[in-house]
Amino acid sequence: MSSWEGKSKGNKLGYSIFIGILRYGGVMPAYVLLRFVAGYYFLFSYSSSRPIFQYFHTKVGYGWWKSLYSVYRNYYVFGQVLIDKIVVMSGLSNKFTFEFEGEAYLREITAAGKGGIMLSAHLGNWEVAGHLFQRLETRINIVMFDGEHERIKKYLSSVTGERNVNIIVIKDDLSHIYAINDALSKQELVCMHADRFLEGNKTVTVPFLGQDAQFPAGPFLLAATFRVPVSLVFACKESGTHYHLYATKPREYNGRRRQGVELAAQDFVEEMEAIVKKYPEQWFNYYDFWDSSNPK
Repeated sequence: MSSWEGKSKGNKLGYSIFIGILRYGGVMPAYVLLRFVAGYYFLFSYSSSRPIFQYFHTKVGYGWWKSLYSVYRNYYVFGQVLIDKIVVMSGLSNKFTFEFEGEAYLREITAAGKGGIMLSAHLGNWEVAGHLFQRLETRINIVMFDGEHERIKKYLSSVTGERNVNIIVIKDDLSHIYAINDALSKQELVCMHADRFLEGNKTVTVPFLGQDAQFPAGPFLLAATFRVPVSLVFACKESGTHYHLYATKPREYNGRRRQGVELAAQDFVEEMEAIVKKYPEQWFNYYDFWDSSNPK
């Protein structure tokens, strides 16, 4: 099994073209152009298309042709997600609607006054969810790898404005651990993805879609160490203009550290699997995720 490289695709020119269309034509013309861009990636990105094809074919259970079509659909929906993120975060006029399922659970965390952790995955549109969580009326900290090129990040910030959340960048010197501790001590929310890891990181192995897979141990170790409420949160696209946000009932992992890590990982993977089965085209995973040497 290979690990994720921690980098995102795309370039400044591509973003600028789509942003220009969004400003003067709106979302639908951008979606039309996106069909051709998705077709390009479908035809010429073998390194990322191969693992996502295998996911559809061997894990979701689609036939060969449906799996091939789903690869294209996955690229197309991923592009829609990026466009939607820019539209929502920049305040451009749009017709997006949102359904919040489990928002009361997140308010329960903020009301408890202990801070909390929200775990998610590269599934659906986390950026839109994070932007809308401002309605929780508490400071939100997002933990992430600094995987975007600096020039693209600066350009997007000039369009969308500064994020209304605090970004905690994962660093080799582990200074992000202190930043997370500081945020939780102030009763703030800390959000992070728990489905990818970089080479050399500690992992935990959990059955996922019928086969053992490795997940990063870090997010689950934090949940077991800080012993604050943990909710699993996902935001998925249900139509061209509608999103469904999910949040689970908060749970604290107070067992001994290893036991807490394993329990937190199991809970996360079970919930993620349920969401992936409901929205199979919205898991944006473009590397070999499973340990092929240990099939189940």
